[in-house]
Amino acid sequence: MKDKYTAIIIDDELTGISNLITSLQNVNKIKVLKTTQDPFIGKEFILKDQPDLLFLDVEMPEINGLDLLRELKEMLNWPMHVVFYTAYNQYLLEALRESAFDYLLKPYTDTEFELVINRFLDYMSTEEKKDLLQESFSDLCTKDNSHFLITTIKGYRSLRIDDAGYFEYNKEKKHWQVILENQRIQLKRNTTAEDILKLATQFTQINQQQIININYLGAIEGKRCIMLPPFEKTDSLNISRNFFNSVQDRFYMI
Repeated sequence: MKDKYTAIIIDDELTGISNLITSLQNVNKIKVLKTTQDPFIGKEFILKDQPDLLFLDVEMPEINGLDLLRELKEMLNWPMHVVFYTAYNQYLLEALRESAFDYLLKPYTDTEFELVINRFLDYMSTEEKKDLLQESFSDLCTKDNSHFLITTIKGYRSLRIDDAGYFEYNKEKKHWQVILENQRIQLKRNTTAEDILKLATQFTQINQQQIININYLGAIEGKRCIMLPPFEKTDSLNISRNFFNSVQDRFYMI
């Protein structure tokens, strides 16, 4: 369980940033990592620091906040909750369609701010309790080191390590899925790559969107993973530069 949740604020108006910082100073569970008036610098901050919470203005001269979020969507592989922060309520419906966690109109009252923050904290607390429950189940389930437990959109499921060929992140739907011989299983929405790698030592990340079961890696041709049956027809598993050395080292060890 995190001691503090992290936040980034992007707003082209210094007053808007200042007001949020003042309000957040009274919230012990949230730490503001960075603020910026430049949305493109903000985009770099987000990808580098991977905050839990983003306060995002909509009306900015360089780029609309909604468009910035659309650009980011394909790059996000961790659960980030967005609170749109704007003086224009005509964006409310569109913001919700873009999977905004909440919406805060300028100028906001203390009550409105507290409602948004309490909703966020309650949600995160609930998710962390689910994670603790999953860990407890995993301890029971993996004593023989041949099984692991996943949290799906429907609940919990136990799988043998040998069942999983690889994991893949669906950028459009923003969730990880595990690929079995004849089935794809969607994992719960806030599952991260780090969560998957903790499930079994055999799972090895090859790029930002894919994790393989190293037991099925038959060869590395260039940067392409050649998998063993029953996953030998998979031809989309390519090792990125940042992960190549670690995958290569793991492959030589098996």
